[in-house]
Amino acid sequence: MIPAHARRRLAGFVLLPALLAASLAACGASATPAPTPAGPSPTAVIAPPATGRVSTPSPSPSALAATYPLTLTDDEGTAVTIPATPTTIVSLTPATTEILFAVGAGPRVRGVTDADDYPPAAKQITQVVKLGSVDIEKIVGLGADLVIAGGNGFNSPEVIAKLRSLGIPVIVVYASDVAGVYRDIQLVAAAAGDAAAGDALVASLRAQEAAVVAAVAAAGAPRPRVFYELDATKDIYTFADGIEQDELLRLAGGDPITTGSTTAFSIPLEKLIVANPQLILLGDAAYGTTAAQVAARPGWEGMTAVRTGAIRPIDDTLVSRPGPRVVEALRALALAINPALVLPAAPAASAAP
Repeated sequence: MIPAHARRRLAGFVLLPALLAASLAACGASATPAPTPAGPSPTAVIAPPATGRVSTPSPSPSALAATYPLTLTDDEGTAVTIPATPTTIVSLTPATTEILFAVGAGPRVRGVTDADDYPPAAKQITQVVKLGSVDIEKIVGLGADLVIAGGNGFNSPEVIAKLRSLGIPVIVVYASDVAGVYRDIQLVAAAAGDAAAGDALVASLRAQEAAVVAAVAAAGAPRPRVFYELDATKDIYTFADGIEQDELLRLAGGDPITTGSTTAFSIPLEKLIVANPQLILLGDAAYGTTAAQVAARPGWEGMTAVRTGAIRPIDDTLVSRPGPRVVEALRALALAINPALVLPAAPAASAAP
């Protein structure tokens, strides 16, 4: 069973729906059933989208400029018609809440999850998702005219289907790479009626990303083997192969040690020892994990990162949420990998949507 702090942290991470659902079930929490295997276990898997990596294109300029009723195709390939400019928006993932605030739709967000903590205003909004369970009656009672949900099983297909059957437009997003995050920002902005703001934000983020990547390349530093720890209370959890965070670590100048699977998020200790990380980043640092604790773990003492003391904390909320702070995550990773790196100043507006 994953500890409470890890469950709450993973709730903000769209790519771990099966892990979250399984941990909730193991703890006896009431959660909407999701079509994923029981677990977690060393072989726990997260079912990928039927089409593999997200390939939904960004809304076309004509779609972004369209008047209502507006029809958009979400990341699951569903054409969703939004009758009028939404006035009561519900967000079912912390990442989509951040997107809505970042494009100026925050004042119209009326429902969020219990894991929403950024921006601070989100914590004052009615919670319609608690411990992974979506309260459909509360959403209906709010008079929601747009719901933004997480794909790949983060929000159960049954909940999404029920909301749609009640006449509520539901846009489902799932970003498997950095480009997918940008597409989803544009998609969510278009759905909320703030397409221009979404376009402007993405243009700014792309420029900032390019500047960070250029700085990393110019530094010419060696690329260390990096292990990013999500949780190691019992089993050891890190990122799967070929997902957004894998890409971010590479862009930031690291050679990520992932699970060796596109679906599993746990890695056996034996495999990690063989991979021999040169740097360990503690995504669970905010929940009490320290470098000293890592160094004291049986079997970890021979790893290069442990022997050299290259164990550093990282803000996992930034890294694990596929939203408008993606470049902040990239900057944080780049500086954690190479503390001597000199990065261009970040625009002040990026710090507070």
